[in-house]
Amino acid sequence: MNFLSRLFGKKNIMTDITIIGTGNMARGLAARAVDGGNSVQILAHGDKAKADALAAEFTGQVSTGVLGDAITGSIVIPAVYFDAAKDIVARYGDSLDGKVYVDITNPVDFSTFEGLSVPAGSSAAEELQKTTGAKVVKAFNTTFAAALGAGKVAGQPLDVLVAGDDDDAVAAVAAFASAAGLTPIMVGPLRRARQLEQTGFLNILLSANEQLPQFQWNSALRFVPAA
Repeated sequence: MNFLSRLFGKKNIMTDITIIGTGNMARGLAARAVDGGNSVQILAHGDKAKADALAAEFTGQVSTGVLGDAITGSIVIPAVYFDAAKDIVARYGDSLDGKVYVDITNPVDFSTFEGLSVPAGSSAAEELQKTTGAKVVKAFNTTFAAALGAGKVAGQPLDVLVAGDDDDAVAAVAAFASAAGLTPIMVGPLRRARQLEQTGFLNILLSANEQLPQFQWNSALRFVPAA
C-alpha cells in the first residue's frame, strides 16, 4: 500500500481547490485539478470575464470570481509572482488560517536575472509563512505551464517536488498531485524550498537560453529511480 493510501485509506482524495490567477500556470493547475476530480474555484484579478473564459475550457465543477471574493477551497494556489503572492496573503489575512497555501513562485530578481530576491538563508515560501496562519507548502515551482497542462512530458508523468512543515498539508498537496496523474516527491521541511527555488531558477535559465532549444519552456525535471 502506498504512502497516500496508508494515510487516507484510498488513493484519490477529492477536495475544493481555489486557484488565483488566469494565466498559463493557472490554466495548467486548473487542468490538473479538474482531471483529479476536484471542485475548483478560479479567482481573476479584477476581470471576472477572464475567470469565466478559463473555466469554460473545462468540464466539471468550476466556479469563478474575482480577487477579494471569499475563498472556498481548502487548498489555495495563487498562480502569481512572489510580490503579488505577498499582497494576496495580506489581503485575505486571517481568513487563510488553517488552509493549505501552495506557493508555486520562483522569486527571481528580474532586475539582474542573476539570483533570487529573497533574503539569504530563506525562501519565498518561508517568507510567506511568516505572515500567514495558512499552512504553506512549496510545490509546482519546478514545472512549466505547458507541461503541467498536459500532465506529462515525453509520455512520462511529471514529478512534483513538495516541501512543508505540516504533515497533513503536505499530504493534501501530494494527494492532489497524485489524483491528477502526477508523481509527488516529498523532499522535506519548508526550508527545503530554498533548494527548490534555486532549482526552479535554474530551469528558467535553461529555458531562457536560446542556445539550448531542447528546453524552451516545455521541459520538465524527472527523477528516474535506479533499476
